[in-house]
This record gives sequence, structure tokens and C-alpha cells, in this order.
Amino acid sequence: MHHYSIHDEAHLSNRNHWLRAAVLGANDGLISTASLLVGVAAASPSSQTLLLTGMAALTAGALSMAAGEYISVSSQADTEKADLDKERHELTHNAERELIELTKIYEARGLEHDLAHQVAVSLTEHNALEAHARDEIGLTDLSEAKPIHASVASGLSFIAGAILPIIGILLLPAETLVWSLASLTIVGLMLLGIISARLGGAPVVPATTRVVVWGVLAMVATSLIGRLFGVAI
Repeated sequence: MHHYSIHDEAHLSNRNHWLRAAVLGANDGLISTASLLVGVAAASPSSQTLLLTGMAALTAGALSMAAGEYISVSSQADTEKADLDKERHELTHNAERELIELTKIYEARGLEHDLAHQVAVSLTEHNALEAHARDEIGLTDLSEAKPIHASVASGLSFIAGAILPIIGILLLPAETLVWSLASLTIVGLMLLGIISARLGGAPVVPATTRVVVWGVLAMVATSLIGRLFGVAI
């Protein structure tokens, strides 16, 4: 499906394929890795143990996110394909009924019956499957499931998020590592919120607040679990 504009009009919805997966991956990578390291650091292990823990979390998490996103979006793609196959069958065997159905859709959107019928006929002659996919099922090229894009975006962004607390292990002072990691993570969450809001064209403050609040809650939960098992943080 092609989109035409008589002037330069950049839209942000075409980023949805990878932006959702990228934000999810970076957020998960940062929060899960930092929370894990905060919990482990409370037991005062060696820096080598912390680094190994962080790298293991990064590797396993990135692969898990990439695989999970690919499987999830592939399932969505399978459903979309099944819908299109069903619609293709209906157009072949019940063309008149499908034309009436399309006409009623345009009537429901405010067109008079004659005009709605005329539009339905024109779009059916141009590309019947595309018209029904867009206006009956709600499928467009912007919403089309793309498993590879989502998988790569999720895996790479997880690594980008997880690498921050790992770098913190190497650079932050050992005596204040727990609180320093928590502070570094909050800064990372703020940056993630700002970047995701900018890329998606959304208000910065609500997006950043969501990311920071849920990230802090995750670290607090880790801290409470540590206290529950007798580890003072």
C-alpha cells in the first residue's frame, strides 16, 4: 500500500515495527540486569563474580528477548496471513456479498449509499484484497507484522540497556556499589524515556515518568527480596 503527500509530511507511525520492540528490549535489559546486579551486589561478591553475573544476564536476556519477540510477532503474522487467505477466498466465491459489505463500511463512515457504493466499486476494481484488508480487517503496511525487525530491535536494544549497569560495575566504587548502581539505572531509565518519547513523537514527561517509576519499583522489589532472605542492602 502506497502513501502519497503533496508536501513533506513525515509520520512517526512507520517506526512502530521496531520502536515498540526496541523500547521494550532496552527497558527490560536495563531494569532486569540492574535489579539482578543490585541484589547480587548486596551480598558483597567479588567484582569478577558481578561481572560474570552481568554478562550472563545480558547474553541470556538478549537471546530470550530476540527469540520471544520473533515467535510472538511470527504468530501475529500467521494470523494476518490466515485473515488475508480467508478474505481472498471470500472475494473469489462471494464477490457480490463482499462488495455490499465494503459499501456498508463506507456508509458507516458517513458516506451516502450511492457514493459509498461507487467508492467500493472503484476500490474493488483497483485492488479488492487491499481494500478489504485495510477497511474491513484493519491491516495496512504500517501495521503489518515483521518478525525479523522486531527480533533484531529487541535483542540489540536489550544489550544496549543491559550494558549500562555492567559498565557501572567496572567504574563505580565498590563500597557504594548498590546505591551507585541504583542511581545509574535511574539515570539510564530517564534517558530511555526521553529517547523513546522523542522517537515516537510523544510527550517527554509522561513517557519518562512511566519508565522511571516501573524501573524503581523493580529495584525496590529486588531490595525487599534481599532483606527477606537476610541480605541487608
